[in-house]
Amino acid sequence: MSTPNPLTRNVQTEEYINDNFLPGDRLAVVLRNREQGQTIQRIARADKTASPEFQAWLRHKNAHGFDIYIGMNPLKPAAFSRTKADIHEIRHLYLDIDQNGEEALASIRRSPELPEPNYVIATSPGKQQVVWKVEGITQEQAEELLRAMARVYGGDPAATDSTRVLRLPGFHNKKYAENYSVQAHLESTKLYHFSDFRVPTREHESSPVQRDLNHVSQRDSSERREQSTITQSERDWSYALRNLHRGTPPSEVIDQIAAFRSDKPDPQYYAEHTVQKALAELAERRDSQSVASGEAKSRGDAQNRTP
Repeated sequence: MSTPNPLTRNVQTEEYINDNFLPGDRLAVVLRNREQGQTIQRIARADKTASPEFQAWLRHKNAHGFDIYIGMNPLKPAAFSRTKADIHEIRHLYLDIDQNGEEALASIRRSPELPEPNYVIATSPGKQQVVWKVEGITQEQAEELLRAMARVYGGDPAATDSTRVLRLPGFHNKKYAENYSVQAHLESTKLYHFSDFRVPTREHESSPVQRDLNHVSQRDSSERREQSTITQSERDWSYALRNLHRGTPPSEVIDQIAAFRSDKPDPQYYAEHTVQKALAELAERRDSQSVASGEAKSRGDAQNRTP
């Protein structure tokens, strides 16, 4: 894989939109206010989204606590929601790197299995979103690759859906106490095809940079692998289990799921319900482990008392 072009640079919001989409593409723009538990979705043409008037509205909402996201694949002409059935064409593949950011990004850049990214978006300290521009890839192929890349390179498995929204560069990340300016760094102007991505798409295939992202039981993982399709709700459930197990605060997991699932009628309720169920599942597993440990200790004590 070639080294990044030394002429690369950061790009502004309007240029980013115009470079990644055609003027007539219908895009989903999602605004999320975590403190208020409010989500707004607007579907508009790319040229309108990049217009000064629309950008001024986004800056106003961002200044008042809203995070700004954009759908990476355009919607069908008659679509008024953001579901898989509404996707018109696959234009991008992406990875959401939320763990070991610099190490994961270095692995991506030197990997012979992946082409050079078009954009690396710095979303917060140590976290990036990596974007490739593609054409001629079906929705099924895209999601297969997204899952494989997330598994092998340490990306967020919840960000493997073709309806995914990513942070829009040029706005502030409002998740933290201090604003963080989201910046897009242009690294390549190439347009890629399915054959350019050689990452193994089956979990049993090995890779020198493969990471173990599974923090739920092996039984649950085996059952999901046996399914021919995995729903986004199942991915949300897995995401909640994994991050709660890591010690991520439940409120943060709720925020992440709600921001991602703005296609739901009530994203906040859906996210809270998912996290509550995941917390109950983890508590049940801990109780079962405690009982098993207690029984084993009792058996050991009994054996020690035997003459």
